[in-house]
Amino acid sequence: MKKQQRGLTFIGLLLVGAIVALSALVAVQLVPTLIEYQAIGRAAKRAAAGPTVAEIRSLFDKAATIDNIRSVTGRDLEIRKENDQVVVEFAYEREIHLIGPAWLVMRYSGSSR
Repeated sequence: MKKQQRGLTFIGLLLVGAIVALSALVAVQLVPTLIEYQAIGRAAKRAAAGPTVAEIRSLFDKAATIDNIRSVTGRDLEIRKENDQVVVEFAYEREIHLIGPAWLVMRYSGSSR
């Protein structure tokens, strides 16, 4: 009786390696957008402390300069009052080119609540 060999073939190894490489490529491009989203959320929360709409936009723009935020500006913010509390909301899209005609589109939104 022969023992049956088990393991990964060379072609299987190449396929697994290609999948891991593509996943790493997407992750490397995705992580900066997530970091920027978190920075935008922190800046919106800090800006919500401003007394007027113009001051809120100015505070956000100053924080955006410090944190190198390029996706949202102070003019893109939606500012409203809710139960005597200022709420700053934002929404934007980021596109990452993958290969050829393939793009990864992420839609981010958040608020200072």
